[in-house]
Amino acid sequence: MKIIEKITLIIYSNIILIGAIIACLAIFGWIDIDVVQGLIKSLLISETSSKIILVISIAAILLSIRCIFFDPVSKQEIKDKQGILLENENGKLMITKETIENLVEAVTKQYKMAKEVSSTVELDKENNVNIFINLVVSSDVVIKDLTVDLQNRIKTKVKETTDLEVKEVNITIKKAIQEKQNKSEKEQA
Repeated sequence: MKIIEKITLIIYSNIILIGAIIACLAIFGWIDIDVVQGLIKSLLISETSSKIILVISIAAILLSIRCIFFDPVSKQEIKDKQGILLENENGKLMITKETIENLVEAVTKQYKMAKEVSSTVELDKENNVNIFINLVVSSDVVIKDLTVDLQNRIKTKVKETTDLEVKEVNITIKKAIQEKQNKSEKEQA
């Protein structure tokens, strides 16, 4: 149905464009209104062109009503955006994005160097899992080592837990903070 809607939108846009150009030309006096009126009259009187105009008009009216009153996003598309639906002979299983985000945050919180974490999960049309993590780390961490290890552990944990392949784990280090020293450490310094 999307192809039909795109074609109709192109036709509708061209009709509006032509109408706007004709209106501008008539307003500026560059074209005679009687010529435009005669052209429209001849198009509507001719049997073939009037049928074509009628079909295009009815299609535009129906699509306009559909777009105004009916949501173009189906319930299945909404469910697909919420997570991944797995099916087997016993039934169905919906693994939500929130579940995967919770797994990511649980793995990340195992690292003492990771102070704050937030994650989002995106699913593409082939149900590939892409994970985006924002992370605040302590200033004494080796960021490259931490992120490589974290990416591998997240991919492994998601695969073990959900049996889903993770395509990418993208990590953004928002900032590196210095940890507060204990009183005894301060006294020794």
